[in-house]
Amino acid sequence: MIIGTAGHVDHGKTELIKALTGVDTDRLKEEKERGISIDIGFAPFYLPGGRLAGVVDVPGHEKFIHNMLAGIGGIDLVLMVVDATEGVMPQTREHLDILELLGILKGLVVITKIDLVDEEWLEMVVEEVKESFKGTFLEGAPLHLVSSVTKAGIPELKKEIAAMAVSLAAKDADAPLRIPVDRVFTIAGFGTVVTGTIISGTVKTGEIVEVVPPGKEFRVRGLQVHGEAVGEASAGQRVAVNLSGLEKREVLRGSVVAAPGYFRPTRFLDTRLKLLSSAHKTLVNLSPVHFYLGTARVVAKLLLLGCDELAPGEEGFVQCRLDRPLVARRGDRFIIRSYSPMVTIGGGVVLDEHPPRHKRFKPGVLEKLEDLHKDDPLPFVMQKLEESRGATLAELAQLLKMGLAPLSDLLERARKENKVVLIGDYYVTAGNIDAWGTALLKELARFHSEKPLWPGMHKAQLSGIFPRKITGRAYDSLLDYYKQKGLIEIK
Repeated sequence: MIIGTAGHVDHGKTELIKALTGVDTDRLKEEKERGISIDIGFAPFYLPGGRLAGVVDVPGHEKFIHNMLAGIGGIDLVLMVVDATEGVMPQTREHLDILELLGILKGLVVITKIDLVDEEWLEMVVEEVKESFKGTFLEGAPLHLVSSVTKAGIPELKKEIAAMAVSLAAKDADAPLRIPVDRVFTIAGFGTVVTGTIISGTVKTGEIVEVVPPGKEFRVRGLQVHGEAVGEASAGQRVAVNLSGLEKREVLRGSVVAAPGYFRPTRFLDTRLKLLSSAHKTLVNLSPVHFYLGTARVVAKLLLLGCDELAPGEEGFVQCRLDRPLVARRGDRFIIRSYSPMVTIGGGVVLDEHPPRHKRFKPGVLEKLEDLHKDDPLPFVMQKLEESRGATLAELAQLLKMGLAPLSDLLERARKENKVVLIGDYYVTAGNIDAWGTALLKELARFHSEKPLWPGMHKAQLSGIFPRKITGRAYDSLLDYYKQKGLIEIK
């Protein structure tokens, strides 16, 4: 699992991680000189009982929120850190908003520097923290009082983290590999190394992966998890990947190391967007914003699809039009910050990562988005299958970026509900089947009208009605399907 920190600048996040793990996550010269975290840092954390977790330490300063966002997306458990001498501060609240928008569900509160305050002051801070976190996922969360200097409360905090780790849901190791890149560097004699948290899938030494962008394939020369060489790494682990032939200039933070053929960049995203109630103004159509997804950061214009404006606290369907392509998939969470001044104003969830351009206020578009906003993934499968006009299980898995087993289960459910028909190796929606059947009958009627003495058309003459991919056994199976339904006769 991955543990992340959050909280205001200089509230003791890095020192807390050092007390828990023995590792100083501030690695940059500037961080040492200034005494604050500038970029994300990482450390291995051996929990009581021997389980190994990864820790991502994020900067708290408002100027480095973009770095915080690059590190916080893949975490399973957050430590919300509050300085006992200062209490809840602006970035405490902003980080909490970000965590909520990203859908992070598990966390605990850590009040640091208790060695610097008296008991009466500490009681006031505890009450302020509890009051500030009411109505959020941290309401009622375990709260620990610690000192990274005296180590008071640190053993109890370790035990609490280990206990919470047991209840965390495992990430999907069977889904296509996806690693959002958060660091890129070179090592003499080894070449380019990229690091990131494995969001899904598994990576092995020697296999071929794709880096998107630039959309090129490379062989995995070596893998490390927390500095230890490994032959394989899976979802939920932080990993360093040494890629043969990759030039450092070809990849940046925001690129993705992925299973070949599954992910391609997009500049359009259909989303459900929520504007924070604390947002400073109403969001109007085509507003430019800073857009953060995974480790990527771009500028987006927001096309409001069902309304003229979004007021603070409201939600709506939005097509995000990006100034540069990034990699996304359905279900990804994102954050938006106002263009100027840069403050967090909202976030949401991706409903479709490769949609067509939409026009506003189209009932059909809004109805489809309402379907996609449901927790059930089947409507998304059906929409993409309808657009593809038939696909094999493997083709559909690549299109949807899903594992074969869960996708097969969804398609079997759709077959039982008479929404999908299996024609040879191709899955086809009932809508496509009906439309092709109508076209088939129309073409046969035209033929018999023009040539009433002929017994019928040769089946090869009908193939143009169907998608070019429906050939051979699939084509024969399709005609057999229509025969069984009583639409045609075959002699």
